[in-house]
Amino acid sequence: MSVVKLAEGVYWVGAIDWNRRLFDSLIPLPDGTSYNSYIIRGKEKTAIIDTVDTSMTHELPKHLGQLGINKVDYVIANHAEQDHSGSLPHVLEKYPEAKVICTPRCKDMLIDLLMIPSEKFVTVNDKDTISLGNRTLEFIHAPWVHWPETMLTYLREDRVLFPCDLFGSHLATSDAFVKDEWLVYEAAKRYFAEIMMPFRSNIQKHLERLKEYKIDIIAPSHGPMYSRPDFILQAYRSWVFDEPKNIVILPYISMHGSTQKMVEHFVEALMQRGIGVKQFDLTVTDIGKLAMSLVDAATVVVGTPTVLAGPHPNVIHAVFLANALRPKIKFVSVIGSYGWGGRTVEVLSSMLPNLKVEILEPVLCKGYPREADFNSLDKLADTIARKHKENNFV
Repeated sequence: MSVVKLAEGVYWVGAIDWNRRLFDSLIPLPDGTSYNSYIIRGKEKTAIIDTVDTSMTHELPKHLGQLGINKVDYVIANHAEQDHSGSLPHVLEKYPEAKVICTPRCKDMLIDLLMIPSEKFVTVNDKDTISLGNRTLEFIHAPWVHWPETMLTYLREDRVLFPCDLFGSHLATSDAFVKDEWLVYEAAKRYFAEIMMPFRSNIQKHLERLKEYKIDIIAPSHGPMYSRPDFILQAYRSWVFDEPKNIVILPYISMHGSTQKMVEHFVEALMQRGIGVKQFDLTVTDIGKLAMSLVDAATVVVGTPTVLAGPHPNVIHAVFLANALRPKIKFVSVIGSYGWGGRTVEVLSSMLPNLKVEILEPVLCKGYPREADFNSLDKLADTIARKHKENNFV
């Protein structure tokens, strides 16, 4: 994609990565991603907002060349992670007079990560400003969204917010601005679930702070830009402030069919009681979709056979993920089967220190489930229905 004009003298100069399918050697990218970099030309000074991933370093100078950029005064580093800072050494080599503007903590991290000389930095405090002549950049410290050094940049005169990762989406698209809101909503929710959800309480505070600002455009570091900012602001408010919904997430594994039979019965029992269910077979599940489902759910019930006296390793991975992501869930339980014994419930319960949840009575059967086991599953479904109703989860 060629450069994209946001306003007079304000351009997108980033890169679209259509083919990337894994981020941080961890996060699936079914739709690719983009690394959004921006340039702002004032009457006296020129500033770049973030750079691009090292894999796309060649795209940034190409776009700057299209605009005839011969001098850069500032490079604003909102965030030290390398998908945004990776091309910073190249930019500083090409524009040696440029200074890096960032938070004090970001300076330390960029020195550690990229070995940039200390004298190249100018650090800014919360709400500090820099003038480009006819334009003013204001810096809003936003620690732990999602790293400790993060800040947002606000272009006052044009009312553009550059929030780096906040409000982003891993989505490679030819649409510079959001056109298909449903498509972007799904991508942004997935991005929130995988990256931002552990920092919900911090995001709540920053959303309240942003009410002070008049925002016409939100230009994040990944995915398309928002010319209707309320679309993504309202979505984030729902994800971080709303109570959980009447939904049960059921990630499971079945080795020889016993746990599968329990899952089938239990899902039907939940549905008969008017509870929404999202079922995930962990042998084939896109872990990003599982993470996204946790955003709204009130309850997680894990289904697992017993392996070497404990839960299946894939289940351990899913529970570890849920604990790390810190969703709003309120209740947890376990169903599954065993052959001669084990410590499945104890192991899984010990893996949830980050979650303020009530652990409901598990249902474990010896061998293949029998009538008494199905009755126990019905009782668990009754308990969940009652708990959801008592808490007004609808």
